Amino acid sequence: MGWNIDGERPVWIQLKEHLAKQIVSGQYQCGERMPSVRDLASEAGVNPNTMQRALAALDQEGLTATSRTSGRKVTENSEKIETCRSEFAHRIMERYLKEMAELGYTKSQAAGLIEKGDRTDG
Repeated sequence: MGWNIDGERPVWIQLKEHLAKQIVSGQYQCGERMPSVRDLASEAGVNPNTMQRALAALDQEGLTATSRTSGRKVTENSEKIETCRSEFAHRIMERYLKEMAELGYTKSQAAGLIEKGDRTDG
């Protein structure tokens, strides 16, 4: 999952969302230690202060926790991760349905296209 930063929204929010997606997709496991702020900032090509702001937001949301002695770790609360994963899916679905409605599709037609795509893909 690459760091695709655009100019439309604040960078720290995009970083937070990217890291949250990595957590909910299992790229970072429950209880796993996260890379350092500097390492993540270097990987993303951003200022460490901007990355720190994104990570602090993840701490506030409960997806990560910081300890003075062991650094930052992903939460061990798998229910919290699953809730966040469902929220991501819901937002994606809402965007999809909105765009399909703009094209003149009903919800059932949009769902039918997904099912049709599933049959042809797999």
